[in-house]
Amino acid sequence: MSTIAFIGLGIMGSPMAVHLATAGHQVVGFNRSPDAYGPLEEAGGRAAGSLAEAVAEADVICVMVPDSPDVEQVLTAEDGVLAHARPGALVIDFSSIRPDVARSLAERATEAGLRMIDAPVSGGQKGAVDAVLSIMVGGEEADVEEARPLLETVGRTVVHVGPAGSGQTVKAANQLIVAGNIQLVAEALVFLEAYGVDTAAAMDVLGGGLAGSKVLEQKRGNMLDRSFEPGFRIDLHHKDLGIVTSAAREAGVVIPLGAVVAQLMASARAQGDGGLDHSALLRGVERLSGRGDTSPEGD
Repeated sequence: MSTIAFIGLGIMGSPMAVHLATAGHQVVGFNRSPDAYGPLEEAGGRAAGSLAEAVAEADVICVMVPDSPDVEQVLTAEDGVLAHARPGALVIDFSSIRPDVARSLAERATEAGLRMIDAPVSGGQKGAVDAVLSIMVGGEEADVEEARPLLETVGRTVVHVGPAGSGQTVKAANQLIVAGNIQLVAEALVFLEAYGVDTAAAMDVLGGGLAGSKVLEQKRGNMLDRSFEPGFRIDLHHKDLGIVTSAAREAGVVIPLGAVVAQLMASARAQGDGGLDHSALLRGVERLSGRGDTSPEGD
């Protein structure tokens, strides 16, 4: 069993840390807001008083924070991982960040005597709670294999996709596909409703054919009920699509549909829907169609 520091106990990080503690590992958590420790402590983990304290004795340091600057802060701050982790410790970054930042941080970790892999996840809050996340991993093969038992504790599908930064590149592609799929499911639903179709029955038959997808399966309920409690917030998906469009430009790759979806995601955020689940792209389709309650959330 390992001693694990888990940095970032949000809607994804908290259940992941709980699974690791339940599996018998000694998990020390650190989170910027102090009200996040309850589930980890109930599972046998403990809270650290500082980032430096959390990582000081850890064999493995897991990071699950929102964006590239947050990961950089966790690693490079005066009280951060590079300054306080034990030599040889393995850093697993579960966050979704820019591939170039992942590569740069892996190099800095190596210079500091640490090892680092990027292991972004897909599956949302439900996947984290059920420990069925899909995890795309970039880094040295030996480090990935050492981490695999931990990765398989929080995920169902764990695939090594290449060197440092590769996991983040695959995650960017994942977010591109998911966003496009959500947008098209939303457009299909508004289209069906305009013709008075039994939408639940329509979703059943669509889900059984080539139009079926995990997005349709998992997000249909949100859309049919107009219930957008966040499993994955529009704010975060907006960030991820910014990563995709920037990386595509750097590679000289054209993503015309992706660019449109990125603008629709940005529009939803600008309209006040950033804190809602990304299935709330439906609200943007309704606004454009002059249908439904199109007021910003909370009005």
